Amino acid sequence: MKLSHFNAIVSRRVFLKSLCITGMAINLPGISYATLKKEKHKAKLLRFFHPETKESLTTTFWLDGNYVNNALSEIDYIMRDQYTGEIRQIDTKLLDLLHTICLELGTDEPFHILSGYRSPETNEFLRKQGLPVSVQSFHENGKAIDIRLPMIETSSLRRAAYRLKMGGVGYYPKLNFVHVDVGSIRYWRNA
Repeated sequence: MKLSHFNAIVSRRVFLKSLCITGMAINLPGISYATLKKEKHKAKLLRFFHPETKESLTTTFWLDGNYVNNALSEIDYIMRDQYTGEIRQIDTKLLDLLHTICLELGTDEPFHILSGYRSPETNEFLRKQGLPVSVQSFHENGKAIDIRLPMIETSSLRRAAYRLKMGGVGYYPKLNFVHVDVGSIRYWRNA
């Protein structure tokens, strides 16, 4: 899916503002830190890549205190059920969590989506295949995602999500991914 014209303009504007503020931070650390902190909360950007569909998305999903509906629709689409094509609204708390993970890790690398939304039928199919899938999964409600960041160790991704204490964190080292959701705070490891 291609980036919309609006998001391209917004993303470019946010990038240029950030570049200017970063330059000020190098030269005037005391003054620009406050400015940088204020600017950080004006826009939230996420990057995704879906290895199965080969789709990528870079979008500003939150701008000046509001979620951007067009961006949310694009995220819903890229995180659709890859088996049925069914699209479900992704919980904005999950997007906020992913954005916070990026800040925690200091990365702008795209999240590789292994599983976003899953229909109940897909969830049951995968469970019957012997995959580590919960009977009542947060994936079915658009509140969970299985991810990896190829340039960052999966263990580091897990630790960052764990430190945030913003929901469930599952660590799957042999399958090389981390599950995050916006349910209750809990942790597990799949050998």
